[in-house]
Amino acid sequence: MILTEKLEQLKALFGEMEQALIAYSGGVDSTLVAKIAYDVLGSSALAVTAVSPSLLPEELEDAKIQAATIGIPHQIVQTHEMENPNYTSNPVNRCYFCKSELHDTLKPLATKLGYPYVVDGVNADDLHDYRPGIQAAKERGARSPLAEISITKAEVRQLSEQLGLSWWNKPAQPCLSSRFPYGEEITVAKLQRVGRAEIYLRKLGLDNLRVRSEGETARIELASEQIKEFVLTTDLPSVVSAFQEFGFVYVTLDLEGYRSGKLNQGLNLATGVTVGKR
Repeated sequence: MILTEKLEQLKALFGEMEQALIAYSGGVDSTLVAKIAYDVLGSSALAVTAVSPSLLPEELEDAKIQAATIGIPHQIVQTHEMENPNYTSNPVNRCYFCKSELHDTLKPLATKLGYPYVVDGVNADDLHDYRPGIQAAKERGARSPLAEISITKAEVRQLSEQLGLSWWNKPAQPCLSSRFPYGEEITVAKLQRVGRAEIYLRKLGLDNLRVRSEGETARIELASEQIKEFVLTTDLPSVVSAFQEFGFVYVTLDLEGYRSGKLNQGLNLATGVTVGKR
């Protein structure tokens, strides 16, 4: 099926819904869903962003700007997954408890406001990855229009570019909890230091990166082609000093470079499960 046909099917799907509440993170997937929903439904579409310590403040600001650019009504709600030990203990299915909290918050809100559907930004590629959160959303009746029409991540970016969305190539930015190896307890303080560290590096002009947190150690992952320039041109003692101010004791650079799903490689070996990008 060509991409224009998929776009028309996506529009038709929202036309059948008549009203929809979008679980809107500000990522490229949910923003495309919000854009199409608003184009079809106008003010009968509502984007809702859940805020918690695992969301970078900069990501929330991006979500606000993008929603305003689209024109879609936008609300912010608080979620409380950090109060659930099943989440903070960071098991391999941590995302299940995160999405459970999200949709246990959004579904009653949708019912209260009169929206019969809650939709998310899950795309067709996500269905082939280890995403326990998808099951939690399904259990609570959420729909995934991109996945239903078999729109892949690459097609999400293509459509976003065609529709003139300036953030079409925005790097993936999963929640900050994905920076910790499974089994390491997640705390608000740990999330904050990881977030501040990544913001610091982005202000240096770096983009596709992760700061992995393992105990008291920060492991910086950069795109492999950026490593040499980073080492040669960056004031490394200043980076170390800044990270230590954030709360880390040790600061390292991963010489392999950024690779999606790196913290899941042990899970791959143990279970044979293919996992998603983190």
